Amino acid sequence: MVEKNRDKTGRKTYLRYIGYGVGAIGMDLSYGLFNTFLFKYFTDILLILPSYIALMSFAARIWDGINDPMMGTIVDNTRSKYGKFRPWILLGAVLNAVVLVFLFTNPGFRVDGKVNVGLYAYVALMCVLWDMSNTIVDIPYWSMVPTLTTDPQKRNIVATIPRFFSGLGQIVIIILSPLMIPLLGNTEGLNQKGYTYWTAICGLFLILGCTVTFFSTRQITGTIHTEEPEERFTLRKAYQTVKNNDQLLIFMLVAILSNTGWYLVNGLSTYYFEDVLGNLNLISLFGMIAGGGQAAGLVLLPTLSRKMERNTVIKLALIGTIVGYFGMYFFGSVINFFPLFALFGVVCCMGVGCSFVSQTVMLADIVDYGAWKLGYRSDSIVFSMKSLLQKVAYSIQSLVIGFGLSLSHYNGALSAQPDSAKTGISMMMFLIPPLLSLCALLLFSAKYKLDGAKMRQVKEELEAK
Repeated sequence: MVEKNRDKTGRKTYLRYIGYGVGAIGMDLSYGLFNTFLFKYFTDILLILPSYIALMSFAARIWDGINDPMMGTIVDNTRSKYGKFRPWILLGAVLNAVVLVFLFTNPGFRVDGKVNVGLYAYVALMCVLWDMSNTIVDIPYWSMVPTLTTDPQKRNIVATIPRFFSGLGQIVIIILSPLMIPLLGNTEGLNQKGYTYWTAICGLFLILGCTVTFFSTRQITGTIHTEEPEERFTLRKAYQTVKNNDQLLIFMLVAILSNTGWYLVNGLSTYYFEDVLGNLNLISLFGMIAGGGQAAGLVLLPTLSRKMERNTVIKLALIGTIVGYFGMYFFGSVINFFPLFALFGVVCCMGVGCSFVSQTVMLADIVDYGAWKLGYRSDSIVFSMKSLLQKVAYSIQSLVIGFGLSLSHYNGALSAQPDSAKTGISMMMFLIPPLLSLCALLLFSAKYKLDGAKMRQVKEELEAK
């Protein structure tokens, strides 16, 4: 049931937008640890074979193909005095925080470089549980965007605010993790005790942030989102919704391509700075510099969309990302010159930040487009695809990193890696991502049709109904 928004001023409305966005900080503390540090933790602390991690992550996506749309269906069928989104956000945050700590904790399995069946089974179980608990909080959280406003410019802002906090969470992970893990573990370098304590702190902030979202966020009345659905969604209808929404399918392919490239950079960054450049602490400096670029990228969409079509801004963001990737490879691996490496990192992160905001706005438009085309609304079903495509991108990232590290003879037990491993890390990190982003740009330019004129038509006809 939609809840009334009793705010009478724009100021209070924007404060509620901020309250909504705060929840993204903790969510991305958890996701940042999972995406950036988990692979390194597995290979260097638990000495798990990289190829096993790749296959495990790929297999887990088979379950996600059922789990994510199912969660979207459950959310769309939820009726409570707190609405259908907020109860799941709070419950998912608590579950995900608990699983996060267990994921980065070794309960006592032997680690000696040999295959330990119990340890390998524990790692697989915790990864699946993290995925499931992340789905519980992620899908309802982002599904709220189209219910907060239908105004195109305000929708750009609504999507930007949580992306700002999301980016802040990722920056905190990049900057503080290499410092906090040794500090909390009371030893030099990344270590088991430090990982466990640091994830516990991040899990606490995940719960606190989503608690703020729970108590501060409301859906609004007077929009095309206020009617109860005529029938409850089923899993079968969820798949029909995805299959019959052509723009959702195009969006998914574009997002998977572009996100996979960025996830490769995140997943390999600890390897690159520690094993290739020989200084893990540089990742903190780079995180501060590049974080500024990503923060600037977050405001590009609402700012530039006032002067040009949103789709044009998205194309420019993808082009900037491609240029940034190539620049980082040249000044990081060909010519070792950190200032220009960092500069191109800023360019890349501006494009990435803008792309992430645009994905949220695009999904909100796709919800409206689906209602116009199919005759029924499916907010959470559509936004469940965001969670699924992130996991598909992560799965592809894991396959590339896992088999790439194995083929390049990476060994987590060594203090210094062979040249083959260093070359493989650099190529995976900076040459594959721009090729993926180029494919995303070409597909988006050719097939994505929801421009300003089309969305005005969709909105007018939906409001007329």
